[in-house]
Amino acid sequence: MRRRKAKKHIILPDPKFGEVVVTKFVNNLMLDGKKSLAYDIFYEAISIVDEKSEENGLDVWKKAIENITPGVEVKSRRVGGATFQIPTPVRDSRKQSLAMKWLIGFSRKRNEKTMSQKLAYEIIAAAKEEGAAYKKKEDTHRMAEANKAFSHFRF
Repeated sequence: MRRRKAKKHIILPDPKFGEVVVTKFVNNLMLDGKKSLAYDIFYEAISIVDEKSEENGLDVWKKAIENITPGVEVKSRRVGGATFQIPTPVRDSRKQSLAMKWLIGFSRKRNEKTMSQKLAYEIIAAAKEEGAAYKKKEDTHRMAEANKAFSHFRF
């Protein structure tokens, strides 16, 4: 157990849109401390989304994040020598974090040429409720639904 509750880090809003959520996303996207490069990739991806869809790129990105945000997840719990997958609701901060990590992770695995293109096409797919990140959310929900019988083991 912890002695105290961990302090929340104050995250500053991003320079272009003035949103804290964008900065959190860029922090997840960043590799090796190259934050300005991560911002460039994100802004380029948003401009590609602007071109490809008729809507505002940032709104499409927010819709994509909303679409791939999980409500429940399964956690392993040992009960009497057997391991059960127990469905548990997800905290709000973890919901957002999981959605961002899934979107970035699956966009890295795509086959487009640059990272900004990979990210843009994964954002467009997630906003339309398709793509690998959306499928991950659906699989998580399906697994939680299948193991609903073990929810009484919740801690």
